Amino acid sequence: MKAGVQQELLLVPLPFIPSVLQLAHTHLLGAHLGVEKTLERIKTRFYWPGVKKAVEDYCRSCPDCQQVAPRPHMRSPLIPLPIISVPFSRIGMDLVGPLPRSSRGHQYILVVLDYATRYPEAIPLRSIATKGIARELMLLFSRVGLPEEILTDQGTPFMSRIMRDLCQLMKVTQLRTSVYHPQTDGLVERFNQTLKKMLKKTMEANGRNWDQLLPFVLFAIREVPQASTGFSPFELLYGRRPRGLLDLAKEAWEQQPSPHRTMVEHVEEVRERMATIWPMVRDHMAEAQTAQARVYNRGAQPREFAPGDKVLVLVPTSECKFLAKWNGPYEVIEKVGAVNYWVQQPGRRPPTKVYHINLLKKWVAREVLFSLTPPQVAVKTEPVQVPMGEQLTPSQRQDLQDLVNRNRDVFSAEAGHTDLIQHRIVTEPGKRVKLRPYRIPEARREAIAAKSAEKNNKSLNFECGAQKMQRSLKFPGLSSFLEPQSPDEKNQI
Repeated sequence: MKAGVQQELLLVPLPFIPSVLQLAHTHLLGAHLGVEKTLERIKTRFYWPGVKKAVEDYCRSCPDCQQVAPRPHMRSPLIPLPIISVPFSRIGMDLVGPLPRSSRGHQYILVVLDYATRYPEAIPLRSIATKGIARELMLLFSRVGLPEEILTDQGTPFMSRIMRDLCQLMKVTQLRTSVYHPQTDGLVERFNQTLKKMLKKTMEANGRNWDQLLPFVLFAIREVPQASTGFSPFELLYGRRPRGLLDLAKEAWEQQPSPHRTMVEHVEEVRERMATIWPMVRDHMAEAQTAQARVYNRGAQPREFAPGDKVLVLVPTSECKFLAKWNGPYEVIEKVGAVNYWVQQPGRRPPTKVYHINLLKKWVAREVLFSLTPPQVAVKTEPVQVPMGEQLTPSQRQDLQDLVNRNRDVFSAEAGHTDLIQHRIVTEPGKRVKLRPYRIPEARREAIAAKSAEKNNKSLNFECGAQKMQRSLKFPGLSSFLEPQSPDEKNQI
C-alpha cells in the first residue's frame, strides 16, 4: 500500500535476484544511484526476503561506485610529531614555485624551517637543480651548523642521488613524507602559504622584485612571537629580542642610552634567559599540539589494515576533478609506523609505495560480500531443548519452542561460535569512554534488591553459527524476560 493505492509485488526467485539488482543499479538506466533510491525503485515492483540488505550490499560492493565515489570523511586521528628542543637539529625543507621570474632571474624559493625555534630561511633560486640546492644548504649549514634530520617531501630534487650522497657525507638522516600527504610536513606547508601571501601584498604590480623583498619579509616573521612557542624565532635562536623599527622609535622618544654591558655579562644573561625560556617553550608547544589534536580528532576515526587486505588508493591521475577516481584494488604488504602502509601496485612505477591511511579505503569485494548461494547446514530432526524463563506462560513456552524447532541451524543447547563474520572494536589508547549514570526505576528497586540478596545466577547457553565449542558458558542472564538484574551481576560478567 503506497499513497492509498494497492500495489502487487512480484516475488523474485533466488536465481533472478542478481538480474534485478543489475537492472536497478548497474545498468545505464540505473545510473548507479544510492542505496535508498535503488531500494525504492525495486520495492515498487519486486520483493524477496532480505531485499534491503541485498540492495545495501550490492551498492556498497559496486566497483564503479567505489572508484568514483567522493572522498569520505574517514581521516585517521592526528599523531603529533616529537617536540624538538635543540635549534636546527631537525629542519623541514620544501620548494615554492614556479613564481613570476624576477628581474634577477629567480623563479623558485628554497624554504628551510627549524622545528625547534620555528626560525625560517627562504633562499631565491633560478632553477630547482639539485646542485644549486646543495650549494645553498652548505652555505646555510656554515652559519647554523649541521642538522641531525631533514624532513622533505618526495620531490625529485630531494630524492636525487646528489642529495642522498650529501646527507650521507654529513651524517644527516633523511625523513620523507608519504606520497600525496603533505600534512606530515605541515609546518613548512603552512609557512609557504604565509610567505606567498606576504610577498603578494608587498611586491610591485609586475611581480619582478619579490626576491629583493624576501629578507624584509623574513625579518617580520622572525620578529613576531609564534603561537605554538610563545616566543619569536629570533629570540629562541639568539637569546635576545631583535632591534627593529619600533625599538628605534622607542629609543628616540625615551632619549636614554642603553646601559653598557661587558661580553661576559651578555653571555651570562643569554644563558640564564635561554635556561628559563626553553622549558616554557616545550610546555607551550605541548599545549598547542594537544589543542590541535583535540580539534582535528573530532571527526577522526581509528582505522587499520592488515597485510593482504585489498584497498583503493586516492592519487591524482588527472587535473580534471570530473575524471578523478580511486585506483585499485591493490594489496597491503606491510604496516609502516602508526598510519603508513606499503601497498603493492602491479603495473605502476614503482610497484610498491608507502601511502598514508587517509589516502586508502577498504575495497569491498562483491563475491565475498554478496553471495546468493544459501549456506549448506546440517538438518536437525530432534527437538532442541533450551532453557526458558520460568515466568513464561505455557502458550509462550510453546511459541518459543516452535520458533527454536523451526530454526534448528541457529539455536542449540551447546555453546559455540562462528568464524563466518567478525567484529572488531578499535579504541583509542588513553581515551576513556564515559556513560551517563541513570537512576533505577522505583518500580524495580524491590525486585533488584531481592535479586541481589539471592545471588541466583541464571545459566544461558547459546550458539552463533554452526561451529560448536564443547564447553558450557554460564553467566547471569541478560534477557529482558528474566528477573531484573542487579549491579553486582553486571560487574561479574
